[in-house]
Amino acid sequence: MYLLGYDIGTSSVKASLVDAQSGQTIASAQYPDAEAPIIAKQAGWAEQEPEMWWDELKQATARVAAQAEGALAKVKAIGISYQMHGLVCVDKEGKPLRPSIIWCDGRAVPYGNKAFEAIGGEKCLQHLLNSPGNFTAAKLAWVKENEPETFAKIDKIMLPGDYIAMKLSGGDKKTTISGLSEGMFWDFQNNEVSKDVMNHFGFPEDIIAEIVPTFSIQSTVCQAIADELGIPAGTPISYRGGDQPNNALSLNVMKPGEIAATGGTSGVVYGVLGEVNYDKLSRVNTFAHVNHAADQTRLGVLLCINGTGILNAWMKRTVAPEGISYGEMNDLAESVPVGAEGLSIIPFGNGAERVLQNENPGASVHGINFNIHKKAHMLRAAQEGIAFSFAYGMDIMAKMGMEIKTIKAGHANLFLSPLFRRTLASVTGATIELYETDGSVGAAYGAGIGAGIYKDSDDAFKTLKHMATIQPEADCEPYKAAYKLWVERLGK
Repeated sequence: MYLLGYDIGTSSVKASLVDAQSGQTIASAQYPDAEAPIIAKQAGWAEQEPEMWWDELKQATARVAAQAEGALAKVKAIGISYQMHGLVCVDKEGKPLRPSIIWCDGRAVPYGNKAFEAIGGEKCLQHLLNSPGNFTAAKLAWVKENEPETFAKIDKIMLPGDYIAMKLSGGDKKTTISGLSEGMFWDFQNNEVSKDVMNHFGFPEDIIAEIVPTFSIQSTVCQAIADELGIPAGTPISYRGGDQPNNALSLNVMKPGEIAATGGTSGVVYGVLGEVNYDKLSRVNTFAHVNHAADQTRLGVLLCINGTGILNAWMKRTVAPEGISYGEMNDLAESVPVGAEGLSIIPFGNGAERVLQNENPGASVHGINFNIHKKAHMLRAAQEGIAFSFAYGMDIMAKMGMEIKTIKAGHANLFLSPLFRRTLASVTGATIELYETDGSVGAAYGAGIGAGIYKDSDDAFKTLKHMATIQPEADCEPYKAAYKLWVERLGK
C-alpha cells in the first residue's frame, strides 16, 4: 500500500512514493532537472503557466513509475504541497484564463496597501491576521482592474495546489481554509470568507471554489487521468497544503509551541499558535495551519529571513581560506569563543525584511578590533548573527503568546553546522530536533491522514527518521550576552 505525494514548486515538481506501513520512500523524482522558467514581462512581475506544472507533474510521475515498476497501481491516496500565494484563474471548463501570478510577483502591493487603509489596519489584523499586502486577493484585484475582460470570464480562482487537484480529478474546483487564509480571503473572527475583502475589491461570492477540509477525501482521480498516469481510478486526493505549512507537517509540527525551521539560501521560521492572535506591527505572516478547524485553533506564524545561508556561502567564497569545505569552515569558526570576542554581524544583506517592518538595513560588521579579530571570528559572528536573527523573530512569536519549546528542522543546510544549532538552541532555550524528510514525502503522509490510513499525525510520522537532538548548553549566558549585544547593534 503506497501513498503518492507531489510538491509543486517554483523551480520543479517533485513526486515521492511512500510505503504507508514502513514509511520508506520507494521512489522519488523531480522534473525538470534545470529550473523551470518564470515569465517576467515587466520588472517585478513573475508568472508561470499552470499547464507547465501539470506537464511537470506527469513527467515526474513517469520517472517515479520507472523507478518502482508496477507500484503506482497500488497507490491508495494522493497529497499535494504547492508554492503559496499564486493566483490561478479558470473558466467554467477549468481552463486557465491567463498565466498564474506567482508568490514572488510584486505588482499587487499598491492594491493590498489601499485595502489595508480602506478596511482599517486594526480590523485587517484582527480579522485577517495580516495586511492584505501582496497576497492572492490583491493579485486578483490587479487582474480585475487591468484585465477586465479576463476577470469577467473567471468561474473560480484557485491556488496552484487547487489547480493540480482539479486536473487530477477531471474538473473538481475546490480549496481549503488554509489556502484561503494565505490569500487573505479568510476572516478568523467570523470563520468565513472575508466580506470586508470581497466587498472592498468588488469580487463576486461565487468566485471562491468549494471549501473542503485540508485532511479529507476532497475528490478522486478520474478515469482518463488514471489511465494516463498509471494510478487507479478513484484514488482519493486527500490532502493539500502550501509549501511552508506542509514543511511543518513534514516535521510533524502540529502542536502549539512547536517550530519548523529551514536554513537554506533564506531562512524560514514557522511556529504553531493555539489562539487567534496577531503582531500589531505586522512583522510576521499568520495563516491557518493544516490542522486548523473551527473547534481547534492552529495558526501558522511565518517569518522569512533573507540573509541566512546566502551569508554563510558568501563567507565561504570571500572570507574563508580558499578551498575550504563547509565542515572545515565550521571547525575554524569553533576555534574562537562564543560571541566572537565582541564581533557581531547583522545578516540582513539580501533585501527588505518584514520582521524589521519591511526595512532594508543591509549586512554590517560591528565591534571589529584589528588587533584580535581574524577570519575565524568573522565566520563565527556570521553564523551567530544568523541564529540571532532567527531568535529575534521567535521573540516576536513569543509576544504573540507562543511558548516555544521545540524547533524541528530537516538535517540539511545550516542545520548541519553544530555551531549554528548550538547557538540557536542556547539563545532560545528550545530543544532542536533534526529529521530526514522533504515536502513531497510530507504530502504523501498528509494524504494518508486525510484518507484515514493513519489515525492522526503522530501515527503517520511514527517512522519519521530522527537524525539528532540538540539541547541548550548548560551555561547559556555567553550566548544570551552575545545576542543582547547583537540586538543593541541592530538598533531595534
